[in-house]
Amino acid sequence: MEADKDNNKQVLKEHQTNEELMKDDQNEGLIDEITKENIHLKEEIQKLEAELQEAAGVFQIKEDIPETKIKFTSLETPEDVSQFSNISYSFEVKSQVPYELQKGQALITFEKEEVAQNVLQMEKHRVQMEDVILEVTANPVPLNTGVRFQVHVEVSKMKINVTEIPDELPEDQMRDKLELSFCKSRLGGGEVESVDYDKRSGSAVITFVEAGVVDKILKKKEYPLYINQSCHRVVVSPYIERHVKKYQVFSGISKRTVLLKGIENIQMEEEIVEDLINIHFQREKNGGGEVDVVKCSLDQSYIAYFEE
Repeated sequence: MEADKDNNKQVLKEHQTNEELMKDDQNEGLIDEITKENIHLKEEIQKLEAELQEAAGVFQIKEDIPETKIKFTSLETPEDVSQFSNISYSFEVKSQVPYELQKGQALITFEKEEVAQNVLQMEKHRVQMEDVILEVTANPVPLNTGVRFQVHVEVSKMKINVTEIPDELPEDQMRDKLELSFCKSRLGGGEVESVDYDKRSGSAVITFVEAGVVDKILKKKEYPLYINQSCHRVVVSPYIERHVKKYQVFSGISKRTVLLKGIENIQMEEEIVEDLINIHFQREKNGGGEVDVVKCSLDQSYIAYFEE
């Protein structure tokens, strides 16, 4: 009996060991699957991030800020503090959308949308080119993505920028020195509310408590900063904040411009072809109307720019 019990224990022990080994194998298999899944997910994340960066690059634009004449006036003795409000300026920027006009094609822009739509509905047009009748097809002009946004610029009357600050003191000490220097009324300063100092760039933004101090300081362009009995000349300039608002992305099909295809194998100057196209589509009997501009491509491709 004792031997049978020992045998049963041994069998049970072996069975438990086999189960544990099976569990270990299952766990290892599960870990392998999880590892593979993690690798796959990382690859997917990297792919999506790359696509996101590529998509973001589409919306990067470079626009020149329009030149505008602005007259600034200085009030030495204002009647009230409200006259020292910040100077603000805003303008809207619209990106131009490029369109490549291929050889044998023309773009015609009408003054009215309904005329362009009528030309598109007729689709095929027979245009007289001196001794030749040319059959052209009217197509819509699909445009790439463009953007429109507003830029708001505000010149602070309570803050100034300070640059070319010498790197001679620890950050806390330099902040105190800046406050002490710019609070001296005999130098044109006033009570300082805060100092935002950046040691690496050697610059700071100083905010004053009283209105009118900024105007007095900015007249100097340079301001004395005393450090260890030495006088350093730091540069002062207006503090300007810029904000982008109402950022909009647009795309679609031009409503007034039509793409004409089939203008090929013509031994004529482009300007003459453009005039003949203009004459044809000016006539109501041809389904046309008042034409704004015509541009054709006979020998080389052109880039046309559209605005929203």
